[in-house]
Amino acid sequence: MSGRTLRRRVPWLLAGLILAMSTGCGHRGPAGKTPTAAPSDPTFRDFGNFEVHFNAIRSDELPAEVARAYGIERSANRVMLNVALMRKNPNAQASPADGDVTVTAYNLNGQLKDLKMRRISEGSSIYFIGEVSISGDEILVFDISATPLGQRAKYTVQFKREFFAG
Repeated sequence: MSGRTLRRRVPWLLAGLILAMSTGCGHRGPAGKTPTAAPSDPTFRDFGNFEVHFNAIRSDELPAEVARAYGIERSANRVMLNVALMRKNPNAQASPADGDVTVTAYNLNGQLKDLKMRRISEGSSIYFIGEVSISGDEILVFDISATPLGQRAKYTVQFKREFFAG
């Protein structure tokens, strides 16, 4: 596959994987496989004119070509968080919105996890990804703060996911 083709396919592969994980696909693997994290709550929050979409998956669930393209370490002990800010349009469709996204993550013992978000812009798509390590089986709580460019409003979302290290 050429570099140009890969660059075109990777955003769609990542978006498709995030969508599949947000609907619970892959929640229980074949017998003998460690279960993956599956959302038990909604994967977006509506704020009127804007929506904040979010999801977190173990990074070893990413296809190798996607992980390479984004410089993500694939590991059963790492989690990738994906956040997208969407602006609602009058035609009832949402379009990507740029902004500032910050996230803190911690486990149920209150241990803060180092998580830096990176802004990704490809064509009309804008999203933010970050990676965090986990120690064995862990429940992580993510506190997301998103402010659309040119807006004063800061939208906050908190969600938690349970992860099972492989």
